[in-house]
Amino acid sequence: MSDEAIFYVGSYTEVLPHVHGRAAGIACYALDLATGAIALRGVTGGIVNPSFLAIDMPHRRLFAVQEVASFNGGGAVSSFAINQDWRLTPLGSQPTGGAHPCFVSIDRSGRWLLVANYSGGNVAVVPIGPDGALGPAATLVQHDGPHPHHDGPHPHAARLAPDERVLLVPDCGLDRVYAYAFDHATGALTPAASPWMQLAPGAGPRHLDMHPSGRVYVINERNSTLSACDYDAATGALRALQTLSTLPEGFAGANSCADIHVHPEGRFLYGSNRGHDSIAAFAIDPQAGTLTLIGHTPTGGRTPRNFAIDPSGTFLLAANQDSSSINTFRIERATGTLTRVQSAAVPSPVCVCFVS
Repeated sequence: MSDEAIFYVGSYTEVLPHVHGRAAGIACYALDLATGAIALRGVTGGIVNPSFLAIDMPHRRLFAVQEVASFNGGGAVSSFAINQDWRLTPLGSQPTGGAHPCFVSIDRSGRWLLVANYSGGNVAVVPIGPDGALGPAATLVQHDGPHPHHDGPHPHAARLAPDERVLLVPDCGLDRVYAYAFDHATGALTPAASPWMQLAPGAGPRHLDMHPSGRVYVINERNSTLSACDYDAATGALRALQTLSTLPEGFAGANSCADIHVHPEGRFLYGSNRGHDSIAAFAIDPQAGTLTLIGHTPTGGRTPRNFAIDPSGTFLLAANQDSSSINTFRIERATGTLTRVQSAAVPSPVCVCFVS
């Protein structure tokens, strides 16, 4: 096994109203799997606001959204070849059909990108050519629905279920998680037999992760909760089993949730708090799928928008967007607790994406 893990960091390169600080582009780092220290390998510039990343290692490609509203009236997604020295070579960009794309993922075949356009209120499916170049969006699905507690539709993630028959899209403006049947031949999205799960008014579902058992866990940005859900692969139906707070009892400050990850071994779940500036850790009941709070660990910085667990399950890296740092925490394999071991200055980190 290698003694290091490579990861890339998406960032903001422009100063925006909700952003503090700016970065030069997409940065590549190496994580020392013995000590938790991280070392910069290089930075790829020439791309605006590459805030969220996805990596297709079988084809050695990296994809980044450009979280803007000025690329043909919306946002964009860009493709890069990953070279042997981990540097990136641009392969081209395409419009995403909506403003401020904030999430991108890839199907297992490496033929399709799934993009959530936050301000555009829609979801795009973008084809990937054999050479890694991107084509015009094959599908663009606009969200609509009642939003008395928010300012309209805001899809914030787009992830295929494990069998890749259904795309799940949490929309934090409509308090729903949408389910779409996905056509691998054409990239088409059509409403699944059970087209959405409605969450509590004002919940704001933002990101989700999937357990090896097939259950789905959703983090709710605006009311600082987590929802554990059963998932029916045949219909796309989600059913909430449990919803609980990500915050410690008695906390009364402002907070919004951001990211969520299941540990690779499936025993623990983690979610990030922005305001309380912590990682909330939970134990997962292996039979019921329900959660029990383990505790809260300060991230050592401000606004942990994103975090990632390295593929070996040894370390959790918390990206503190507003204090420009990434702090490394060792994960106790028996208890799921986190211990801070290293800190590094990283400009405006928004997304941490490991090479698997």
